[in-house]
Amino acid sequence: MKIVPSVLSENYDDFVLRLRQAEPLTDYVQIDIMDGFFVGTKSFPAEMISGVETELSFEVHLMVEDPGPIVRKIRNRGLRKVIYHFESRVDHDGILEELRGWGLDAGLAVRPETTLQECRGVAVRVGTLLFLTVDPGKYGSPFRPEVLAKVAEARRIFPRKTIAVDGGVSLDNLQLFYGIGVDYVCVGSRIFLGGKPEDNFRKFLNRMREIEDLRA
Repeated sequence: MKIVPSVLSENYDDFVLRLRQAEPLTDYVQIDIMDGFFVGTKSFPAEMISGVETELSFEVHLMVEDPGPIVRKIRNRGLRKVIYHFESRVDHDGILEELRGWGLDAGLAVRPETTLQECRGVAVRVGTLLFLTVDPGKYGSPFRPEVLAKVAEARRIFPRKTIAVDGGVSLDNLQLFYGIGVDYVCVGSRIFLGGKPEDNFRKFLNRMREIEDLRA
C-alpha cells in the first residue's frame, strides 16, 4: 500500500511550499482543488498548476461543483489522473470522454454519505475509486470509521480496480486500510502540519513496513 502526500492549500504560496517539501520524499502526490461551494474552503485558482515546474507526477482531486471547466484549465506534464466527485454537477459521459481524449486516467471520489449502490453505475467506468473517510475540505477533519465497510465492499465488487482513501489517515489506523485491500492512502495534515514533513513521511513508511512484515 502506497503513501501519497496530499497537498491542500488555500493560497498559491503554501501550495508551492508543500510541493517543494514533497519533492524529496516521493514521486507522486495528490493536489486538492476546492471551489468554496462544493466544500466550504476555497483553494488557489486551478489554472495556476499549469505554470508549476516540478518533477513530480500528480493527480488532482477536484472538490468542486462543476469539474468540467476546471479540468480544461489545467495543463501540466506531471498531471496523470483527474479525480472528480460523483456528487458534483457533471455530465459523467462528457468528462470521462474528455479525460480519455487527453490521455489522462479518470477517478471517482465518493463522499462518506454516498452509498456504493448510488455511484456504482459510474464507478465501473473509471480506473480509480477514492473514498473520503472524512468530511472533505480542510486538513485535520475527524476520521469516519463507518466508511471502512463501504471500502471493503468496493474491493470485493471491483477486485482489479485501484482503490484509495483520503482523510483521517494516521499511524494508528493505517493497518485498517491495508487489511481491506486499499492500494494507496492520501495523507495531508499528518505530513505537512506539525514537525518536519520528511520526518513525518518517514514515520508512515516505517509503519507501513511494520504492517507488511506482520502480514508476511
